[in-house]
Amino acid sequence: MIRQVEKYLDKMQRDRIGKPGGMALVASDDTVIGQGNDALQSLGSSLLERLDLTAVALVEPTFPFTDYLVVATPTAETRITPRDTETRTFLHDIPILRSSQLSGEPADRIAELLGQRKGVLVEGVGIIAAGSITVEQAYINASSLFHSLLVMYLLDLLTRTNIPEQELQQLDDFRRNWLKPLVSPETLLPGKDLNDPTTILQEMSRVGRITVELGLVDSFFGNISCRFDNTLYISQTAASLDELEGCIDPVPFDNSSTCGITASSELLAHRLIYEQTGARTLLHGHPRFAVIMSMLCDTPDCPIDDCWRDCPHTRLLGNAPVVAGEVGAGGLARRVAPIIGDSGKAVVYGHGIFAIGRDGFDDALNAMIETEEWCRREYFRRLDMKISNR
Repeated sequence: MIRQVEKYLDKMQRDRIGKPGGMALVASDDTVIGQGNDALQSLGSSLLERLDLTAVALVEPTFPFTDYLVVATPTAETRITPRDTETRTFLHDIPILRSSQLSGEPADRIAELLGQRKGVLVEGVGIIAAGSITVEQAYINASSLFHSLLVMYLLDLLTRTNIPEQELQQLDDFRRNWLKPLVSPETLLPGKDLNDPTTILQEMSRVGRITVELGLVDSFFGNISCRFDNTLYISQTAASLDELEGCIDPVPFDNSSTCGITASSELLAHRLIYEQTGARTLLHGHPRFAVIMSMLCDTPDCPIDDCWRDCPHTRLLGNAPVVAGEVGAGGLARRVAPIIGDSGKAVVYGHGIFAIGRDGFDDALNAMIETEEWCRREYFRRLDMKISNR
């Protein structure tokens, strides 16, 4: 258990979802095992005493955007509901606790809410995420909460009427010092030719790790595949893209085996894209700025409520088309496949980027990087314009 705690705390630190020294991971085995910030460890231990959980992850975010979200939420509201696909399909909503509600023993009130959801947002503390069965679940939930809340915060900034000077300074620090520069395609080492299953598995693992290192996915929310002869090699559902060894399924296109049972939930989308484009590889991730920009629509007085599912229009982010569609076996597969072939990439509303490669993984990875770079530039162009017009 101690190795699991160390491993996933290291991942949290690598992902930089919390301040240096502002994270902790606590797990219950025969005894309570903790790593990280002492005060957060103590709170995590108190929560494990009150809940039937295996682990708790506690994160004080890199800058206090979570507190700004709480302040911006009407006092009558007890939950935050981001609009991205990850929240809708995985988190549902996020309970919030204001500092004024933490009198007495804070762990009592936090435990009451944490027992109902995958995580809770606590003003002045940050993100607290539960691992009901494994330590990995606590890490995944913390990573997902960070992703969804950061996307919500950055999206809300574009519509806010007032951004205080202190918040602007913290946002500038986040922009300059926290955001990683996305490498240019020229700096990526060329991949190997995909001529045999062994090389395909090696390349999928290599590109999966790069995708994680660049911050193009969070926790396990991404998938990757390759077409070779009559077989589709695809990452398994809930597989971490930086740990794909042993987690890639060979799925025959003719359904002659049951290997697809454990494959990614996006298997149908991958199948249809290959059938309609003739691509060799496919990469899907949730880069934050592509998710943010996909949810910005300039259509006035639009009557559609469920944009993520019902929007019939195709917009462009740079040269990447944006479509709506439900994940898994829903409308996403039918909407992406017909439009991804021309540019080699497509963005799904609130969900992320699909990118294809004609020969190998290099062009798929480059297409995802280029799209996220465009979305990041366009986001800050809009934000800078808003700030300058205050």
